[in-house]
Amino acid sequence: MRHLLHYIDKLRRYAGYKLYVNLIGMTLISFLEGIGIFMLVPALGLIGIFSLNTSGIPFVSGLVEPLKAIPEKTRLAVLLGGFIVLITGQALMQRKQSNLNLEIQHGFIRYLREDLYRGLLQAGWPFYLKNRRSDFTHVMTNELLRVSMSTYLALRLTTTLLFTAVQIGFALWLSAKLTAMVLVCGIAVAVYSSKFIKRSKSIGDETTELAQQYIGGMTDHFNGMKDIKSNMTEAQHMSWFRALCGRMKHNLVHFGRTQSASQFVYKVASVVLISLFVFLSLEAFKVPAESLVLIIVIFSRLWPKFSALQANWEQIAQSLPAFKSLADLERECLLAKELADVDAAQDAKPLRMNEGIECRGIHYKYESGGAGYALEDVSLAIPVNSMTAIVGKSGAGKSTLIDLLIGLIKPQEGEVLVDGKRLGQEDGFSLRRSVSYVSQDPFLFHASIRENLLIAAPDASEAQMWEALEFSASDEFVRALPQGLDTVLGDRGVRLSGGERQRIVLARAILRKPAMLILDEATSALDSENEAKIQHALDRLKGKTTIIVIAHRLSTIRNADQVLVLDKGRVIQRGGYQQLSADARGAFGKLLEFQAGANA
Repeated sequence: MRHLLHYIDKLRRYAGYKLYVNLIGMTLISFLEGIGIFMLVPALGLIGIFSLNTSGIPFVSGLVEPLKAIPEKTRLAVLLGGFIVLITGQALMQRKQSNLNLEIQHGFIRYLREDLYRGLLQAGWPFYLKNRRSDFTHVMTNELLRVSMSTYLALRLTTTLLFTAVQIGFALWLSAKLTAMVLVCGIAVAVYSSKFIKRSKSIGDETTELAQQYIGGMTDHFNGMKDIKSNMTEAQHMSWFRALCGRMKHNLVHFGRTQSASQFVYKVASVVLISLFVFLSLEAFKVPAESLVLIIVIFSRLWPKFSALQANWEQIAQSLPAFKSLADLERECLLAKELADVDAAQDAKPLRMNEGIECRGIHYKYESGGAGYALEDVSLAIPVNSMTAIVGKSGAGKSTLIDLLIGLIKPQEGEVLVDGKRLGQEDGFSLRRSVSYVSQDPFLFHASIRENLLIAAPDASEAQMWEALEFSASDEFVRALPQGLDTVLGDRGVRLSGGERQRIVLARAILRKPAMLILDEATSALDSENEAKIQHALDRLKGKTTIIVIAHRLSTIRNADQVLVLDKGRVIQRGGYQQLSADARGAFGKLLEFQAGANA
């Protein structure tokens, strides 16, 4: 419940005075509705449809007394005209209130989305290493909508309760005994129905879990669709999907049955109560006919409000797990926060190195208290405007070392220095602003080539884009595409081959004019001809840009100024390519020998 109150407070802070105007409007509309119904029966008695003594009815008698002075021939027209004005005014208020309601509700959804996405962007890289991406999508779609709708539903309950209290006050004024009897019965029904609210909460927990599995499974399946099609595993995945959909259907049906059961209880109770109410009124309490009719009218309108309150509470209870999911993600983002503001990354000035980067005694492990280090006692130096190659077996710690060098993660022990100065938080942002990183799994957005390039350099001219494409040996195939730079690449660039994707990503990195270029197996998907072109282009960058290359294909790093060999998180060899290759017994020499044998 505290999470619900937290988001109600968020809605209050977001909407400001508009929220209070909206709540007052809803209250007035409910009050006018109640007044109209409250006056209907005495008014009909006044014009002779019923023979009722309105003088015995509090408040109403004072309102209808002046109407007796109106001639009988025009009395009906005046009364009906009054009802038309009343209902028209109510409808006009309801229209304006509905529009304001929509503005607040959808504005609040947008506010929550932006707030959560900002938190995700401000979180550091370690946060993403331990969380599944699909869980973010799940919270930002399913859970966020449930939170928004239920937050506003909780506020609407406030006005419903106020309307109910006003009507109960009128009923108590007319007959305290009968009203007290109905309230006691109503409270008894509500206590009995509390089990439906608990059941709704349990169903909501299952709803959250199933939705999380659905989003996560679909994300994994679509990302791995090529493997699914290649290995003909469609039947297994369809079986999983069918079973999950069956559980989701059962969950929704279960909640629907829970609500219908509670509504059934209220409907049966209402029939029993009204029948008992009428009997006792006439036989036991001798309530005047005019008061009895009004109390019946009031409670015939009031009882559906009780039923609606029960249904709304069940809906809120079903959504409580969503409140917890959203609040937990916001809290985790706050704990992992590295950016004070998303604009801080853009405002950070690129860092230009004069000497280079150095690591001293670096230790890093992904799980605190875990068994082993990803990097252990690593010390190295990368001079400015040099080309450094990092090699080693899979799992040696190469990518982890890159993440440390550019400040994505922080070492548990040791330090990273830039130009002899320890790399701090603000310096880390400046360093990243001057870095271009090309991963071994090149990522492109579902957009045109032009848009993908401009992400790195929004102010780049078309000539500069073509220059970057030429550098990455991709200008020829881009010119051959039907729309050239405006060709849409598809999801993750699926319309291009692996080598073409790598070259576009490399062009994007070069367009940024980085002070440091990091290539993580960036030429692995290229053929020999295009790889040679890239190598030639990199040679032209030597002396102008600091280049760090992670390579499995050792033939691509012949011109590196230094080679670092990692094994099990430690630097076991360092030196020039020729120097290390001459040592046949060394780790680098063995890697060369193994690759030569594999290529033979």
